[in-house]
Amino acid sequence: MNEILDWLLNTVQGVDPLLRDVLAGLAIMLETSLFVGLIMPGDTVVLVAATGVQNFIDFLGLLGFVLLGSLIGESIGFWLGRLFGRPIRASKLGQKIGERNWQMADTFVETRGGIAVAISRFLPVLHSLVPVVSGMTRMRYSTFIKWTVAACAVWASAYVGVGYLARTSYEQIAGNLKFGGLVFVAIIVAFVVAVHFAKKRLEKTAERMIELGEESRAAVAGGEQIDEDIQ
Repeated sequence: MNEILDWLLNTVQGVDPLLRDVLAGLAIMLETSLFVGLIMPGDTVVLVAATGVQNFIDFLGLLGFVLLGSLIGESIGFWLGRLFGRPIRASKLGQKIGERNWQMADTFVETRGGIAVAISRFLPVLHSLVPVVSGMTRMRYSTFIKWTVAACAVWASAYVGVGYLARTSYEQIAGNLKFGGLVFVAIIVAFVVAVHFAKKRLEKTAERMIELGEESRAAVAGGEQIDEDIQ
């Protein structure tokens, strides 16, 4: 296993740092954009790129590009929603996502505002829809980007940090051991498992928030209907 890991790590480290950072930033920009985010494994690209980080300055460089890519991708989604939201939703691609997913994103944003923007960054499907839906609402871009920066900073720091930690642990502690590669794999697996369960927990929280929002909207709609009947 050590030989395979050595080859993989040397391959990643052999890529020019600037090119590596640009590619990682581009991948996460696409991953956070509408539709592309449903199939683009940007988190995997960032995790692999982080194993090539050589020092703290290099770490900050990759983190900066990943964060910038995230913010650009999220902003593209917001402004697409602000300018072309309805046609996008009515398009064939929009219909393939499913009206239920659009409705969930609608309710989440309308009832939770900025918190929905932050939480959605860590959830599948919603992380591509919420920026667009946010743009379709009256939410200000300043509010949207404030919550986006906070969420993306946490996300980017976690992925870049774990990739860097796994590589340095392997080189400094386990590189000379026969089964040293297991340390590298264990760190990555532990992180992936932790992310999986954290996402599941957030999904349940988001689903509950959406359910409460739908109940609230239904109650308001019912009250308005009663008023109309009385009139």
